[in-house]
Amino acid sequence: MTDTPRAAAEAAAPPRTAALRFAAATLTGLFFFLLPLRVDGAWTIPFDLLVSAVRDGAPTVVEYTVLAMVALSAVLTVAAKAQRALGRTGPVDLSPFATGWVFTLIRVAGAVLAVMVVFGLGPAAVLDEGVGPMIFHSVVTAVAVIVPIGAVFVTLLVSYGGLEFIGTLARPVMRPLFKVPGRGALDALASFVGSYSIGLYVTNRMYLEGRYTARESATIATCFSSVSLGFFAVVAATLDLMPYFPLIVGSVLLLSVVLAVVLVRIPPLSRKPDTYAAEPRPEPEPEGALLRTAVRRAVERAGTARGAGRECATGFAEGLRLALVILPTILAVGTAAVLAAQHTPVFDWLGRPLEPVIALLGIPDAGIVAPASLVGVSEMFLPALFATGAAVEAKFFVAVLSLTQLLFFSATIPLLLELDVPIRLRDCLALFVLRTAISIPIIALIVHLVF
Repeated sequence: MTDTPRAAAEAAAPPRTAALRFAAATLTGLFFFLLPLRVDGAWTIPFDLLVSAVRDGAPTVVEYTVLAMVALSAVLTVAAKAQRALGRTGPVDLSPFATGWVFTLIRVAGAVLAVMVVFGLGPAAVLDEGVGPMIFHSVVTAVAVIVPIGAVFVTLLVSYGGLEFIGTLARPVMRPLFKVPGRGALDALASFVGSYSIGLYVTNRMYLEGRYTARESATIATCFSSVSLGFFAVVAATLDLMPYFPLIVGSVLLLSVVLAVVLVRIPPLSRKPDTYAAEPRPEPEPEGALLRTAVRRAVERAGTARGAGRECATGFAEGLRLALVILPTILAVGTAAVLAAQHTPVFDWLGRPLEPVIALLGIPDAGIVAPASLVGVSEMFLPALFATGAAVEAKFFVAVLSLTQLLFFSATIPLLLELDVPIRLRDCLALFVLRTAISIPIIALIVHLVF
């Protein structure tokens, strides 16, 4: 539905039903993702409580369900590859699982690893609790539960006007600073309070619906898909930095803004084309009072949506399809990355040129901090493990840097590569290096100001 002039919008009151749908759906979605609750002495949100209830309530069921999902993904991928090779189509559309030979092999490897982990078969190095089981139980099962459930509640925000409401209000900040639509604020919010996988799900959906261009979707996916606030607490607790938790969160938010402002203006993001994957549905300019425009557009969008049951069922199906596509890749690539970090000296070698830089910036334990600064590309939690015995200043430095880098092989990189958003492996690696290089001197300055 197109926007009407301001005078017409003021003369015609929005349909009452559409307004109620917008209010009910948006409040429900925001309640699910944002309402702070104190449970067992810790702050959490309803989203995390629901995900935890599913994972902890029936861990064996979840484990075998995820195993079945990973195996099914591999089977469907191979079947899609066979269909394409034979030039035939079957009774079921397998195109969502069609991919190149590299990812076909990776998904099959993920299925094999899932069987190994669940049934305890295979090399001891893979079955070590900090390798295959850690990736499967901590990352893969979490994503398998988070994405379909989160997709249902994201649908309430996207389909009933919440996206238009938040996007219109955020546009005056998002467009000039980050060169992306105000809608991108919803992706960032979903990541920060929920999970990066939810944020990436939103971004991918917006790109496929023609709401983001290739450049905008790539920017939002790589600059705003943060880990959740809950993971911040995990890293801080591991490094005995809970007294500094507000400073860690504030530092990461500051760095995220600075990095997004810089990275969107330089390659590789600046070279992405402003083309659409579907019929373009760009975010229109606000007309008149910002809040009034935001409400009007939200109500218009709510008026065009289907019933809540149908919209949520579609959202769940989309989330389930995305989960099937990404789970085996996360398991295979994540396990390989952690194995490389734990059993090869590659990160020690890569970190050595950084040691004099870290020392020059006045950060203690440079020999620990340097490799920890790069090992995060394999798994975001590993830098914290590397730095547990370091000085408090070094711990703070590592914590903030690891939470700022965003791109790592155990989850976000394989997830990004499996999305429809046009991001390549070389883009991920270049952005990881750029984020690390820009962040290091800024974090060093923060360390000296804090300590």
